[in-house]
Amino acid sequence: MGLRDFLERFRPVAAPGASAVGVPADRRAERAAELEPALASLTDVQREADSIRAAAAERADAVRRAAAREAARIVAAARERAPEVRRQAAQPPLRTARHEAEALRAAGNRTAAAVRAQAAARMPDLVRQAVAEALRAAEDATAPAVREQAWARAPGPVERAVAGTPRPAAGPDGGP
Repeated sequence: MGLRDFLERFRPVAAPGASAVGVPADRRAERAAELEPALASLTDVQREADSIRAAAAERADAVRRAAAREAARIVAAARERAPEVRRQAAQPPLRTARHEAEALRAAGNRTAAAVRAQAAARMPDLVRQAVAEALRAAEDATAPAVREQAWARAPGPVERAVAGTPRPAAGPDGGP
């Protein structure tokens, strides 16, 4: 399109006043003819933009796949390390609990030793008291029966004479 064609666009079609008979100008065809070379060059640019977009989408997919693989590797490594990390994290509280348990055990051992020492110190007196009480109870319960049995077993005057043994002396309560 030349300069003349371009300037033709601005020239009035008819003289002012009543309209003259004539063929109207095809403005649409003129515009299409004018824009066609520019739009043709844009088609090439559009194809290039489409190819750039497609390459970018492929690259983005590749980056996503690589990121997914890396994330899976990181998760697997974290799962593998998790028991060791948990064990290390549990060490300070376990150490504290062990120290507290040892302190409680030592305090319990000291208390038990004190109780054993107190029992050992009191045991002889308690045993003496228990034996004395048992002997008193046994003596009180069995004294009359024992005296009767002893007297019944004691040899009479005939047996003593035969054996030549003197008669046993009477005890404080009159028994043998």
